[in-house]
Amino acid sequence: MPIKIQSDLPVKEILEKENIFVMDENRALHQDIRPVQILILNLMPLKEETELQLLRSLSNTPIQVDVTFMTVESHDSKNTSKSHLNKFYQTFPELEDQKYDGMIITGAPVEQMEFEEVDYWSELVKIMDWTKTHVTSTLYLCWAAQAGLYHHYGLKKRMLPKKMFGLFWHKVLNRKIPLVRGFDDVFLAPHSRHTEVPIEDIHACKELTVLAESEEAGLFLAMADGGRKIFIMGHPEYDRVTLDGEYKRDINKGLPIDIPRNYYQDNDPENRPLLLWRAHANNLYTNWLNYYVYQMTPYDLYGTPDFSSISRD
Repeated sequence: MPIKIQSDLPVKEILEKENIFVMDENRALHQDIRPVQILILNLMPLKEETELQLLRSLSNTPIQVDVTFMTVESHDSKNTSKSHLNKFYQTFPELEDQKYDGMIITGAPVEQMEFEEVDYWSELVKIMDWTKTHVTSTLYLCWAAQAGLYHHYGLKKRMLPKKMFGLFWHKVLNRKIPLVRGFDDVFLAPHSRHTEVPIEDIHACKELTVLAESEEAGLFLAMADGGRKIFIMGHPEYDRVTLDGEYKRDINKGLPIDIPRNYYQDNDPENRPLLLWRAHANNLYTNWLNYYVYQMTPYDLYGTPDFSSISRD
């Protein structure tokens, strides 16, 4: 089944060229089914690039997905046009009376700041608390995962001696949990960050279940509340050239940056990057949509007054 988005969203044409089934509002009106309602809080500066990555990730499922994009009010985005934001994004006050089957909160390039120093931190805290009663399952990506672990469980991040950058091997834990159903014993996934939440602190938090981790990169995947909160420390949504673009951007700025690990053929930045994580990334998002979103929510979203009452047994 397709992703449902606004008919004039710029990335729609790119998705269609990639043979991804995208449905606009007019066609969706004639479908006699309830699509899964997914809210994406996009905190990344290049919003259209992130839109494309996440919509690709949500497309590999038989479930019809209806996507709404949200932006924060308390930050002035300088890398996305006002017209794009005004046309395709809504703010929390416009959406806070709604309920959603699932939500994704993206990363943001603010990880070297203390959480309380981020200009939209108070607004994000309000949104994270709101998800407890208005969203069935929330995915926290990269910096958002660190922010969620800090806000919900008091786990602090720490600076790394150098950027965790490239593809890293992870091992699957707790294989019987549906979120990692179909995963290989070990798999590669992208990381791009300067900070981490120590893996030993995460293991020590009784509310969290670690599902995948790396000896080099630490946490990749953990969940809490039976899947109502899911924390992904890496970037499974990245496309083939995202790390390549980040690497060459930093080189051009004269910033210290290592060649991304396990990424270029023969470890040569002149070679085309290898795409080695897409299958597991698709599996992760499909498992989330199926087992923690679609299977858990009622046909009538508004017939369930408080999502925190949903049984996970």
